Amino acid sequence: MQTLTIIIADDHPLFRGALSQAVGGLSGNHAIIEAGDFEAAQQAVRRVPDTDLLLLDLSMPGVSGFSGLMTLKAEFPGLPVIVVSATDDCGTVRRALELGASGFISKSTGLDGIREGIRAVLEGEIWAPGIDLGPAEEDAGISEIIDRVKTLTPQQSRVLTMLAEGLLNKQIAYELSVSEATIKAHVSAILLKLNVDSRTQAVIKLGRINMAMVA
Repeated sequence: MQTLTIIIADDHPLFRGALSQAVGGLSGNHAIIEAGDFEAAQQAVRRVPDTDLLLLDLSMPGVSGFSGLMTLKAEFPGLPVIVVSATDDCGTVRRALELGASGFISKSTGLDGIREGIRAVLEGEIWAPGIDLGPAEEDAGISEIIDRVKTLTPQQSRVLTMLAEGLLNKQIAYELSVSEATIKAHVSAILLKLNVDSRTQAVIKLGRINMAMVA
């Protein structure tokens, strides 16, 4: 029987344990990898690129709002991701799915509900039960921004996230082990794709996507 690899990324050990318990209650064989921060989650996916599912908390060290989801989906577009969050309003759920999540599970969900969501996504479904995902009028501008952000390459997505963290071109170049000229080229491409004139405006647009996140 095939063993499925599932990565659980959450900074709270007790909740990681609850998610592990939920996975353990599924039929079949499962290899569980736990990550307590975003960098550990990203490294885990890089080590196991054929990971079957990632359970991703939106709020943990190394990530802010939807930036972690955006970065991972840009680098691993085929990776199924279920967002797990205490912030479960319709706007947050809708944006997570628009940014490539395969499902959304509220942290208030019981073990049986968590298992049901995991099982559904592993079977190729989109999971967001009980949520009205119809377009919201106030989200019209956000949807356009999301569409533009999704055109960024994986490296451009990483650069945009680092810009939002306040890093300078020189610092980003060091972190990504490339030249400063390469970063400048990426920034120019980001501004063009987001239809903005400055890196500050680009960060503001990214912030609009995250503005619904309060936890």
